[in-house]
Amino acid sequence: MARRNALWLAPQDNWLTALMDFTRDEKEKGRLLFAGDWQFVAAAGSEESLPPMRGTEIALAGRSNVGKSSLINALTGRKNLARISRTPGRTKELIFFSSGAGLTLVDMPGYGYAAAAKTRIAAWTDLIHAYLIGRSNLARVYVLIDARHGLKDTDDGVLEALGKAAVSHEIVLTKADAVKPQELAHRLGDTRAALAKRSAAFPEVLATSSENGMGIPELRAAIVRLMRERTI
Repeated sequence: MARRNALWLAPQDNWLTALMDFTRDEKEKGRLLFAGDWQFVAAAGSEESLPPMRGTEIALAGRSNVGKSSLINALTGRKNLARISRTPGRTKELIFFSSGAGLTLVDMPGYGYAAAAKTRIAAWTDLIHAYLIGRSNLARVYVLIDARHGLKDTDDGVLEALGKAAVSHEIVLTKADAVKPQELAHRLGDTRAALAKRSAAFPEVLATSSENGMGIPELRAAIVRLMRERTI
């Protein structure tokens, strides 16, 4: 246990790799998985407009302006696959992307800045609920949290909803390049401690940066590992 805690606290460049312990093979398979020709598939604003289920789906959720679109672009190596908006909360639909390699990425509407009528917000809530409970090929929801700020009260409702729906979910810290190594280590530890109380939450936490690529190979490898485990 002492060695594990040391990994959290030591400001080393390789602390993330040491912690998650992904193999070179997993990282290479992750690179190849995301090296395909990723394209926009569909935008669903209602349960009826959800595309047919194919392969494995991975969804990304998070507060508005947390960096979901940037992370999708970094994962796929495409600068403009996911639209990056300067207006928080602009995405109002579930956006589906795929490369045809058996994996679909789903960009979920951001939460926390919903400048819309209550009826519209209710409609988004119903859509997301229907998606979470009715999508049997949904392998995991990655909940993105800004590494500079950590978990906020607005995140609790989403984590609670994921737990009630029994949907596997994992937290990914974004914008980790903007945080000093020691502070990031403590942020990771605090986040893991909060997740320990949630049975549906995956216990590990990844830190990423769409700016310098930190954690992107590890996140790709994590998705490869998840897809492999679902086929066993």
